[in-house]
Amino acid sequence: MKTCVMSFCNQKGGVGKTSTTALVSYNLAKMGYKCLTVDFDPQANLTSLFIKTKSKQNSGLISIKTSLMTAIKNDINFSRITIPIMDNLDLIPNASDFFLYSRFLENTFNNEIDRVKYLSEKINNDLRDNYDFIFIDVPPTFGLSNDSAFYACDQLVIVLQTQERALDGAKVLVNYLQTNLIDEFNSNVDILGILPVLSKRNAQVDTQVLNSAIQEFGQENIFTNHIMTMERVKRMDITGITDRKTDIWDKKTHKAYIGVANEILKRLGVNE
Repeated sequence: MKTCVMSFCNQKGGVGKTSTTALVSYNLAKMGYKCLTVDFDPQANLTSLFIKTKSKQNSGLISIKTSLMTAIKNDINFSRITIPIMDNLDLIPNASDFFLYSRFLENTFNNEIDRVKYLSEKINNDLRDNYDFIFIDVPPTFGLSNDSAFYACDQLVIVLQTQERALDGAKVLVNYLQTNLIDEFNSNVDILGILPVLSKRNAQVDTQVLNSAIQEFGQENIFTNHIMTMERVKRMDITGITDRKTDIWDKKTHKAYIGVANEILKRLGVNE
C-alpha cells in the first residue's frame, strides 16, 4: 500500500488523541502493517506509554538515546532515532525540550512556507519509504508546530469526544485547516473522518452532540466505529499497553480499536 501519514487531532485536550494513536497503531502493527508513531508533543505522553509497553515486554528499563528535538537540532536522519516497540511498530520519542521546535523553525528559515514544509520534507526523505502508516501525535494547540505536523499529513482523523466544547473545537479546527493550510499553503491534507469518543453508551448528551456532529459534517464523514471512554485505557497510561488473551477488559478494549483500525483501512480503500 501507499504510505499514509496521519494524525488524530482536536483542539481540545483530553479527548483521547494519544491513546487512540497508540492503540490504533498497535493493532495495525499486529495486523501486519508497518507502523511508526512520532511523538510531537513536549509532554511526551505517547513516548511514556510506549516505553512502558516495551519495558513490560522486555522486563527492563528502556533508555532514550536521541529525542526528536536533538535529531532536529543536529540534522540527524529521523530513521536513526526510531525505537522498536514491537514487531511492525516503531516510535520516534520526544522530550520536554521540544518546546524549542517553533523557535528552531523561525531561526532556521526566512519564510513561513519553508517553516511549515520542514517536517513534511524530513518525513518524505527519511521515513516515508519504510512504513505503511506514520502517525504524528500532536498537542491540542494552534501554531507553527502543529501547522508543520498537519502539513506533513495525508489524512487527519478528528477525535470528537461527545461534549459541546469538543464539537466546537472540531468546527474551529476544520475552518483553521481550510484557511491556514489549504488556502494559504496549498496543503493536500484531507480529513478521513470524525471519530466519536462516547462517555456512556446511549447517554442523552452523547447522542445530542453526535447528532449535531452529523448535521455539521454529514453522516458519511462520521466513523461508524465509536470509542467508549474506558478505565482500562486509563490504566494502560500507567502500566503500558496490555494485551492478555484471558483478560476480558483487555479483549474488549482492543476490539474497539481494531474496529477503528479496520474502518481506517476501509476509508483509505486498502485491499479493496
